[in-house]
Amino acid sequence: QVQLVESGGGLVQAGGSLRLSCVASGRTFSSYAMGWFRQAPGKEREFVATINWNTVSRYYADSVKGRFTISRDNAKNTVYLQMNSLKPEDTAVYYCAAGRSSGNQYVSSYDYWGQGTQVTVSS
Repeated sequence: QVQLVESGGGLVQAGGSLRLSCVASGRTFSSYAMGWFRQAPGKEREFVATINWNTVSRYYADSVKGRFTISRDNAKNTVYLQMNSLKPEDTAVYYCAAGRSSGNQYVSSYDYWGQGTQVTVSS
């Protein structure tokens, strides 16, 4: 069992930056691929970024490529999402997730989810 707790969300102006963190409980964090997803009001949850257990493989949604960076620190059981050049369309609740298969962009591929953290980007 893995429990995930996100933090770092907030209100920021367009063009600004935020760094989200997700702390995992459990001793097997380093064996999981980690992902970030987001869900805007009235929309389905969508993939943002994913990173495999040893940070070699990282994948991003086209909408965030070049602006967002996913990273992890296995010693701290933490995965991060650095978000730069934020746009109003990035406004959403951001969720981190843990799964056994790396490189996956599908919600159904992840076994554990956090409660989410709100990111609001004003224009």
